[in-house]
Amino acid sequence: MNTLRVLLILVILLGVGYVNAAVLLDAYGSGAPYYGRTTNMDKWENPLPWLVVVDLVALGICWAVWKLGRR
Repeated sequence: MNTLRVLLILVILLGVGYVNAAVLLDAYGSGAPYYGRTTNMDKWENPLPWLVVVDLVALGICWAVWKLGRR
C-alpha cells in the first residue's frame, strides 16, 4: 500500500509539473524574448497566479494522500 501511495503522489506531481511547463512555455514563448507576451499584448494574462493555486491544491492533495495512507 505504501508503494501505491508514493506512486500516486509521484503521478500527481509529474502531472502538475507538466501543466506548469506547458503553460509557462506557452505564455512566454520560444521566440524572441517573451515572444508569447508581445504578440497579443492586449490579450495576454500572467499565468503565475493561477499556477500557484493549482500547485497549492496539488500539494494539498499529495499531503492528504500521504496522511490518509498512514492510517
